Amino acid sequence: MVFCVDFDGTMVSHEFPDIGNDIGSVPVLKKLISQGHKINIFTMRSGAYLEEALKWCRDNGIELYGINTNPGQHEWTDSPKAYGNLYIDDASLGAPLKFDSNISRNPFIDWEKAEVMIEALLNGRMAIAATQIV
Repeated sequence: MVFCVDFDGTMVSHEFPDIGNDIGSVPVLKKLISQGHKINIFTMRSGAYLEEALKWCRDNGIELYGINTNPGQHEWTDSPKAYGNLYIDDASLGAPLKFDSNISRNPFIDWEKAEVMIEALLNGRMAIAATQIV
């Protein structure tokens, strides 16, 4: 499965233009990669700001499959939208968010709940998990 994952507010707390704080994404993303899934960073960052995000991924052992694009999609479409099986973004409807003023001034993805939702999806139980954790 290909996961398109936002950076600010999703991999780290939303502190743009700075790199945000740890919010628990690393173990979940590493687990998905170890299970054979692919991570495509899907971010508005560009230039030096994008390079900082990519360095954060490298420094945290997050092996990326793509950067704002699915590497193989150019073979079947000219669309600029990155193809993925699942999109994880703090701005998406239904995303499990939390707020902790000790970490950030903005809400961010709750990776404990997101992991439960992802596991449920991978095991065919998404509808049940979504009603139990929201």
